[in-house]
Amino acid sequence: MKESVRALLIFLVFSVAAGIAYPLGITGLARLFFKEKATGSLVTDQGRAVGSALIGQKFTGARYFHGRPSANDYDAANSGGDNFGPANRKYLEEVAGRVKKTRSENGLGPDAPVPADLVLASASGLDPHISPEAASSRRLGLPLPAALSRRPSKVLSYLRPRGATRGNSRGSMCSG
Repeated sequence: MKESVRALLIFLVFSVAAGIAYPLGITGLARLFFKEKATGSLVTDQGRAVGSALIGQKFTGARYFHGRPSANDYDAANSGGDNFGPANRKYLEEVAGRVKKTRSENGLGPDAPVPADLVLASASGLDPHISPEAASSRRLGLPLPAALSRRPSKVLSYLRPRGATRGNSRGSMCSG
C-alpha cells in the first residue's frame, strides 16, 4: 500500500510538472522573448485581430493580392492538401480551371504564363506566401492592387521580399 501511494504521488507530481508547469513556463518565455510569434503572428487592424501572417485567407476582391489556392477552403482547423497525384484527372481539371480563372481575372491572353503558386495549392492548404513573380508581375501584382486600394505602388513594393526581382525566386510559371 505504501508503494502505491508513493507511485500515485510521483504520477501526480510529474503530471503537474510536465502537463501544467512546463507548458506554462515555455509559453511565458516565448511571449516574453518572441511576442509576435508566440501569439500566432496575428495581423491587426486598429487593434483588432484580422488574421495571421502564417495562415492564408480567401481574398476574392480585385484590390487584394490573391494568395495560393487552398485544398481545404483556408480552414486552419483542417490543415492538409488534397492528396491528388500530378496525373490525377480531377486535379488536372482543378488546376486548368484555376489557370483559366486567373487569366480571365487579370486580363491575360490564353497562352500567357501564370505563376504556379497562384494555381497550385500548398501541402498544408494554408500557405499565404506567393512568389515575387506573382506579387510583381504586371497584371497580377502591384499596379492593379495599388490602383484599386489607392495606395502608391512604391508603398506596396515593400510587400515584396527584399532583393526579389522578376525572375529571381523559387517560383515557377504554369502555362497549362
